[in-house]
Amino acid sequence: MTDDNQTKHSHDDKSDRKAEAILLIGVLLFIAAWAGSVVIWGIPGLYIPAVILVPVIYVLMVWGSRG
Repeated sequence: MTDDNQTKHSHDDKSDRKAEAILLIGVLLFIAAWAGSVVIWGIPGLYIPAVILVPVIYVLMVWGSRG
């Protein structure tokens, strides 16, 4: 019984780490794309994505408060 629990636990750790790695890569790619827009378009490349993300963050806040 202990071996099954350890196997299940190690499987959960692997899937958790994979999910964390995918999330981290996604965040890093997002930041790199945003930095690239600043390099290409200057200051508008910095603030326009932030303005566009306002409704997205608002929806995420409402969604998070419901759960």
